Formats: sequence, C-alpha cells, structure tokens
Amino acid sequence: MEQTHTAYGDLLIPLIFLAAATFAVPLFKRLGLGAVLGYLAAGVLIGPSVLGLFDEAEAVMHVAEFGVVLFLFLIGLELNVGKLWSMRRDILGLGSTQILLTGLACMLYPWLVVGEPIEASIVAGLGLALSSTAFVMQTLEERREMNSPHGQKVFSILLMQDIAIVPLLAIVALLAAQAGGTGAETGAGDSPAVWQRALAILAAIAAIVLAGRYVLNPFFRLLARTGGREVMTAAALFVVVGAAMLMSLVGVSQALGAFLAGVMLAESSYRHELEADIEPFRGLLLGLFFISVGMSVDLAIVAENWLSIAVGLTVYVCLKFGVVYAVARGFGNPHPVAVRTSAYLAQGGEFGFVLFSAAVAAGVMSQRHASLLIALVTLSMALTPLVLAFAPRLLIRSDAKEEREEDFDGANGSALIIGFGRVGQVASQMLQARAIGVTLLDSDAERIEDAGAFGFKVYYGDGTRLDVLRAAGADDTRLFLVCIDDVEACRKCVDILRETWPDTPLHVRSYDRRESIHLRGRGVTREVRETFESAILLGRNALEDLGLSAGQAIEVEVAVRRADGERLEAQARDGIMAGRDRFVRPEPLDVQDGTGITDPRPDAG
Repeated sequence: MEQTHTAYGDLLIPLIFLAAATFAVPLFKRLGLGAVLGYLAAGVLIGPSVLGLFDEAEAVMHVAEFGVVLFLFLIGLELNVGKLWSMRRDILGLGSTQILLTGLACMLYPWLVVGEPIEASIVAGLGLALSSTAFVMQTLEERREMNSPHGQKVFSILLMQDIAIVPLLAIVALLAAQAGGTGAETGAGDSPAVWQRALAILAAIAAIVLAGRYVLNPFFRLLARTGGREVMTAAALFVVVGAAMLMSLVGVSQALGAFLAGVMLAESSYRHELEADIEPFRGLLLGLFFISVGMSVDLAIVAENWLSIAVGLTVYVCLKFGVVYAVARGFGNPHPVAVRTSAYLAQGGEFGFVLFSAAVAAGVMSQRHASLLIALVTLSMALTPLVLAFAPRLLIRSDAKEEREEDFDGANGSALIIGFGRVGQVASQMLQARAIGVTLLDSDAERIEDAGAFGFKVYYGDGTRLDVLRAAGADDTRLFLVCIDDVEACRKCVDILRETWPDTPLHVRSYDRRESIHLRGRGVTREVRETFESAILLGRNALEDLGLSAGQAIEVEVAVRRADGERLEAQARDGIMAGRDRFVRPEPLDVQDGTGITDPRPDAG
C-alpha cells in the first residue's frame, strides 16, 4: 500500500506541471501574450507564493536548465562556422559593448539611489545587463523573426552574454576578495591560475571542434546503418550532454558547449534528423524551465516592496532599452532594427540568477538584495510581451509620414494585392504586363514611398482590417493575392477574406511547407511557397549546365513537382512526417516513372 502511495505521489508531480502548462499556455496565447508568459504564470500559480504545491523551484530549475542547453544546440544546428565567423563583429563588438555599458548604467541605481555597497551594485549591474537567452530565442522563434536583421543582432548579443558568464563569475570572486571574503567562501583559494583555466577552456573547445569535424559524422553514419530511430535519438542526446558536461567541467556555460556541438553538426547530412529527435525534449524542458522561473517569484517580497520594485522595474526596463538602442545605433544599425533589438533585450535573464546566487554565497550581496533582484528579473521577463507590443509605436517617424490616412481614390483594380514586398512586387508586374488593373495595399509607409519613386501607386492600409479591405475595393475585386511576409498577419488576412468573400479566388504566398498545409486547411484557392519556384528554376538551370537538354530538364522538373505535390497531400492528410517515400532520392532513377532523374554523366550506370 505504501509503495502504491509513493507511485501515486511520483505521478502527481509531473501531472500538476503538465496540467498547469496545458491550461495556462493556450490561454495566454489566445490573449496574444505568448507561450512563455503562460509558463511563467503557471509557475507562479503552483509555486510557494500561491497554491504552494511545490516549494523547490531551484531543484526544478536545475533539471529544466537542460532545456536551455537543448535549445542552444538546435540554434547551433541552424548555423555553421562560416556564418558564425561573419557575425563576429556583432558578437564581440556589439555584444561586449552592450554588457559593459548596460552593466555600468544598471549599477548606478542600487548604488546611488538605494544605497547598496559598491561591490553589490557592480554585481547587480552586471547581472541585470544579461538577458534571457531561453525567453528571447523562444519568442523570436514564435514570431518567426530568427533570420530578420534584428533577430541576428539579438542572437549575437545573447551569444556574447553566454560567453561572458565565466569572466563575470570571476569578477564576483575578485569583489569578494576585495570586500574581505575568504577563499573558502569564493573558492578562490584553491582555484587554478587564470592561464590554466583559459588553457582548459581552449582545450575543451578544440575537443568539441575536432570531434564535430572528424568523429560525429562517421558515428551517426554507422548508427544510421545499424541502429533504429531510438538509437539515433539516444546518440543525439549523448552528443548534447557530452558537450555540455565537457564545457561545464572547465567552468563554461553548458549551453555554450551544446551550441558549439550544434555548429559543428550544422553541415552534417544528419542535421534535420537530429533536429527532429531533439525538438520534443527541448520543448518540454524549456517549458519546465519557465515554470520554475515563475515558481521562484516570492510574492511576499514583491508585496512588501511593491513600490520600490515597481519603480525599479520601470527604471530598469527603460534604462536597458535606451542603452541597447544607443549601442545598436552606435554600431551603425538603422532605427527600426535598433528599436526591435532593444525591445527584445530589455529584460533580465536566467544567468542573472546564477550571478546573484554566487554573490550571496561569496558574501558580496545580501540575500534580501538578491531576492529583490530575482523578482525584478522575473517581472521584467513577464513585461517583455508588452514592451514588444509597444515598440512598433516608436518606429513612427517624427514627420508623421507613417501616420497617414489613405482615401483609396482610384482603388478599383480587378485584383487586390495585399503586401508589396519582394513577392508582391514581382507578382504585380505579371498582372500589369497584361494591362490588368491592380490595387496594391501595404502597411509599411517607407516601402510605399520607395515604391512611389519607381512609379507604383501603393495604398497605405492594414490588410488584416475588414474596413480597410472594403475601402480598398475588396467587394468588387475579382481576385485576392496575399503576399504578406508575416505569418500571423497573413493568416488573419486570409481568415477575413475567406469569411467575407468566400467565392472570390484567393492566392496566398506561403512561408514554408507547414504553412502551405495550414493554408490549404483554410480554403485558399492556391498557395505558393515563397522559395519553391526559385529553387525549382535553380535546379533546372543546374541540370542544363550539367549536360541535360532543356526538354530533359523540364521532364525532371515535372517529376519533382509531381513527387513534391504528392508528399504535400500526404502530409496534409496524415501529418508532417508522412510522404517520405516521395522524396526524390540521390540515386539516378528513371524519369519516365515520375520518381527521380537520370544521371547525365556518360559513365552513369
């Protein structure tokens, strides 16, 4: 009976976590606040401050931090050494400058206003200079802005912050020594020399680089031939855990080790399979990490010091936003990129918790001061969606050209094109080449002005608003063409068009394969993936240069289109992993049966 009770208790703990996430996350996403804020709210609810179901947030966070490790590994898979090298100016220059200037600015408030000691203020400033890698990268991914200009700047700064955690912890030890801390408190008395530690770090990085270049690909190739899917998953986790542990042994962030392992595998032929295997673990553990952050909020301390926390939170977010903006502009970034970068980084991060805990253990900072800072960091994370929602207002130029009212005189085209970016510009020329009347609609005032310089009349308006669509002549148009590059805005526009004008043909630019499947479920007439046609043309041109005739290359194109279409239909019906048998394989196959291509080389078997 006792054993049954223990098993029941063991099952109850994950059940509560899963229930909190299952109910909170969809609710917050429905409210437009994002999944991360939902996880934080769930953590506050089940934590010691509200329901009191769990009182060991640090223990949960210790396990859940592995979600951040997996997340950095997946980010590394999307990069390669060449791309990382091209970002070196942003990582080293922009990132380090941001840390130093933000740390200096943030230390002034606790030192000059609150009256904390200089040592504690320095640690507070450096800890507050860091942002949440997990929080920000998850939000960028949700908004599909990872590859945007500001997304790349944000990532570069976050990567530098992860690298900087080692010297920042060393600064805590130095401050402890200066403040009279003992070697036992800081661990400085028996720590290795700086050059020995640096040598160990370089050796660990070299080991990961060499393993990634010479060992991992043959290793996964062998497993693919002899093992099953579950073995590949175990091997992927082994690589991540091994890299993280190696870097941890030399005192570097585990997440940085996993990131380096991902970069080394970025050009591997097994990259996509590794990504698919790791993704479920990453999602669950990252959600658990955010729940543990929410659990760490002590509402009693917040209630007792609500005024100072409210003032400090306001000053902190505004100060950090301003400093990051100034640094981004100082490195030559345009105003919109600087604003969006600042909005993403105007909060504290999980490594701040590590730094504050180390400062308390070293006697540099009081526990009460650290608790207030942890509450401040957590609340700043919760405030991020509001900052991101407010940031676009700062993109309006002072001459108010973007705040323009459009009268839509002359908006009577046979086709209404919504979104005049790269895709919309080319598509509109196809229609105008046949003298078909086109009404062009876009919400980017600067883009409209640029288009006007080339002779295009583009109306200003939000394509996700029904009144704007009606004013643009949607009631009388014969065809809708949605070319919006933002996925969520595109979906909203499609829903409005389908509900209001269900019989009008609707053609939509699709972001990727998953989005195409989603749009097909919403009843669009035709969707086109934004990179598919250009990729097909590139492949056909390559075949012709490799010796195929134009007719043979077109036959191959037809075969590939047919196989891709069948796979897309299977995926729409049975899920994203369906239709894998319709991939065109590397082996030279017969074009006539529509399954592959014939190798043009004379000696091809």
